[in-house]
Amino acid sequence: MKYQETKKVLNQLVADLNQMITVVHQTHWYMRGRGFMKLHPLMDKFMDDLNEQMDGISERLIAIDGAPFSTLREFADNTKIPDEKGRWDRTMDERLEILVKDYRYLADLYQKGIDVSDKEGDASSNDIFTGFKTDTEKRIWMLQAELGKAPEIDA
Repeated sequence: MKYQETKKVLNQLVADLNQMITVVHQTHWYMRGRGFMKLHPLMDKFMDDLNEQMDGISERLIAIDGAPFSTLREFADNTKIPDEKGRWDRTMDERLEILVKDYRYLADLYQKGIDVSDKEGDASSNDIFTGFKTDTEKRIWMLQAELGKAPEIDA
């Protein structure tokens, strides 16, 4: 069987992207404060982008004879992105910091995918990982800029 490690990373991304969509959705629902009018609709765009990533990752996994997680239980049991109950007492900056932390995790996971797909000779998955890592690093930059910070992608 080919691409075993690549399939593992792809499936990890299926679980983690699903959880990330939930984290962004929670941010969308529970945000309050300065910047709300701008950031609330932006979270819809973030969720759309994450859904596109999850669909692309899942379809690639199927194309190489993998089986993506597809139930809430599988997503919850396999994600490495923390889950927490929605709260009203977080500041806008605290919410954005959580998103940055989770996007950094995704960027690292995409890098792992780049490394294993390169090792296994799966150029197509490598291309997908590379493109989505680039998109994720752009999100980090944008969120960090909103927080008045440098992207710190190379930290």
